[in-house]
Amino acid sequence: MPSPVTPRAAAQQASKPFKRTRSDHANETAEDYVEAIAETIARSGVCRNADLARLFAVSHVTVNKTIGRLQKEGLVATEPYGPVALTPAGEKLAAEASRRHETVLAFLLTLGISQAVAEVDSEGIEHHVSDETLRAFRRHIDAQTDR
Repeated sequence: MPSPVTPRAAAQQASKPFKRTRSDHANETAEDYVEAIAETIARSGVCRNADLARLFAVSHVTVNKTIGRLQKEGLVATEPYGPVALTPAGEKLAAEASRRHETVLAFLLTLGISQAVAEVDSEGIEHHVSDETLRAFRRHIDAQTDR
């Protein structure tokens, strides 16, 4: 006879997906910012807080607070009134976020989703998709391109 599941064990098992989602939400801003910083630097050679404020349509105060947090986390380097640069850890996170975004976008496009909708949807999905699901997306993309 199987051992009974305690209420605590059942609650812990049920909360796992929610814990992951909360963790994913906590990382979203950092991923969005480092990805945007990398793209801005690649396009313009430099990224300033004003660039991020325009891009995200937020106040300079919001950008300053977020950059301060990312600096404490070791993802960016900046001086007052200076440009924002990515640390090696920030570059790595930006590259990972960009790869996830590109995979999700390509997957949605193979499903026939319009470019405009796929771009918006992939921006949210990229933060919550597991590595296992990304691998499945990649297999689907590869199978579609092999046709």
